[in-house]
Amino acid sequence: MSKRVRLGILTPSSNTALEPLTFQIVSSIPNVSVHFSRFPVTAISLSAKGLAQFDHSVIMQAAELLAHAEVDMIGWSGTAAGWMGFEDDEKLCEAITKVTGIPATTSVLALNKALDIFKVKKLGLVTPYLDDVQERIVKNYNAIGMEVTSEMERHLRIAKNAHFALIGEDVLETLVGQVVEGGAEAVSTFCTNLIAAHKVELWEAKYGVPVLDTVTTVTWDMLRQCGVDTKAIKGWGRIFQEA
Repeated sequence: MSKRVRLGILTPSSNTALEPLTFQIVSSIPNVSVHFSRFPVTAISLSAKGLAQFDHSVIMQAAELLAHAEVDMIGWSGTAAGWMGFEDDEKLCEAITKVTGIPATTSVLALNKALDIFKVKKLGLVTPYLDDVQERIVKNYNAIGMEVTSEMERHLRIAKNAHFALIGEDVLETLVGQVVEGGAEAVSTFCTNLIAAHKVELWEAKYGVPVLDTVTTVTWDMLRQCGVDTKAIKGWGRIFQEA
């Protein structure tokens, strides 16, 4: 019998998209189960209150609960490192492993690995975020040598996290098309409360570039680090077949 793999996912409390999407992504893989632990996140902003939601001490409590289930890997299915800095996720993963003994990854760190594998230099960013949050994300990607111009980013100026999941597929498809037209070599739907992952393969076929959804990236990285052959996952994008 194949070894059972348990994935533990850290989830923003107001997120209603990532759990069903993650379940669907792994549904074709036998002996893989997904388990979730929430911590409070209700709105995305650069205010002191908004940033405090991602204090590592709060996230660690949720991670320790996942460790009770003896999961094989812990993944933070969230994009806060986009505006807080990529090193924030690196430090979080180190802390999780130090306390629980379980390896960890995140949506953003996994996205950056995929961008490297696909040799992307021009990134299209589609997000629901406010202007200053988006500016910070773009700045952080520019700092690591990733080109993200005004033609290659679109954002919807929404703060409330629960509202992100209400954004229609038609709206997202339009934005993906616009950033590709603007010169993007790959696109990230950069928010784990966007209901987008199931459309990735369609958008890749339509626009001819990899589309890297952040619900998908963390799931992909967890599976591959657990030794699971991701090529068995069909219909969820090039990342599972080519990365």
